[in-house]
Amino acid sequence: MPTSVVMPALEMAQETGKLVTWYKHEGEAVTKGEILMAIETDKAVIEIEADASGTLGAVSVQEGDVVNVGQVIAWLLGPGETVPTGVAQTVSGRQATGAPAKAGVAAAGTPKPAETDTRTLLSPKARRLAAERGVDVSTVIGSGPGGAVVTADLTAPAPSSEEPGHVWRIMAERVTASWTSVPHFFLTRDVDATGIAAARARLVGQGPNEDGESITYTDQLVAFVARALRKHPRLNASWTDGTIRHHDEINVGIATAVEQGLVVPVVHRADRLSIRDIATRRRELVTRAKAGRLQPADLAQGTITISNLGMFGIDAFSAIVNAPQAAILAVGRIADRVVAHEGRAVVRPRMTLTLSCDHRVVDGARGAEFLRDVANIIEHPEDVGVRSG
Repeated sequence: MPTSVVMPALEMAQETGKLVTWYKHEGEAVTKGEILMAIETDKAVIEIEADASGTLGAVSVQEGDVVNVGQVIAWLLGPGETVPTGVAQTVSGRQATGAPAKAGVAAAGTPKPAETDTRTLLSPKARRLAAERGVDVSTVIGSGPGGAVVTADLTAPAPSSEEPGHVWRIMAERVTASWTSVPHFFLTRDVDATGIAAARARLVGQGPNEDGESITYTDQLVAFVARALRKHPRLNASWTDGTIRHHDEINVGIATAVEQGLVVPVVHRADRLSIRDIATRRRELVTRAKAGRLQPADLAQGTITISNLGMFGIDAFSAIVNAPQAAILAVGRIADRVVAHEGRAVVRPRMTLTLSCDHRVVDGARGAEFLRDVANIIEHPEDVGVRSG
């Protein structure tokens, strides 16, 4: 049976994809598992394998073309087979959950969702150049979308902050789109940090993780925010296709600065993880982010984001919503301040939280209730039973 090749959905809310390279020409034989094409999305360049064998035919999309997700762009034909007639040329390339799919090819008229591609990000030209020069690409920090290694990374020093490359451009485009299209509102709360500091001290006293790393405040905040979201499903939602879409999983993104810009790796199902498990996952993600080795799955399906600038001495700030998510929590440093307590002035460690919300999804009251519960967990972490390990 002829097999359709469709433009795959590799990211949540992805609408289009760019065909970067065909590895096979029309009329050439293709073997199942061979790299058939390379697709560029907002975040990465991904090589797509063929899910079936056959002869590549009826190629309707050329290199450089941008087409809708799910559109049939070619066919794989067996001996004596011809391109079927009466088959829709546009099919759904998405999974029902909206998760990224490694949709390479599917049987005629039947798109096949599959797993997220976990291959090393590498542009086609860079792959060929690396092979010619014998370069170990695992040692190269990529400057392309999502940290992909591109030709320039093999011919010149890694870009500096003054030469940020594609990642910075994509980041700039995304935050500009969010700021200009999302109706933001901001809620700020000053929180007593005695509880979270004491809880971290206890965790640190129990010893480091297996990788030798101690628990950070960010690890705790990921756990606390995820726990609070269970009570506030309206915050665990997004504005998609003109309507509110609720998410079953609680996946917390961590805004992470890298040499080329800003990325948001995601701790999936964070509400089901202990703080130590979150710490292990966070360290893996940040390490790969700084090395330019994040995979599409690491960046996909985030439902809320935390941006913590406390380690830089920042007291408070407002962050831009990471669309299509409904909210982002900006966290300032913990610092001793003089506050009124039971009618007298005392010195207490305090931290400032600022919640930025998309008003299409969340109203002020719902946002305030969520921020109140996050603050309560920070002040009394022992009361909510967040597992430490």
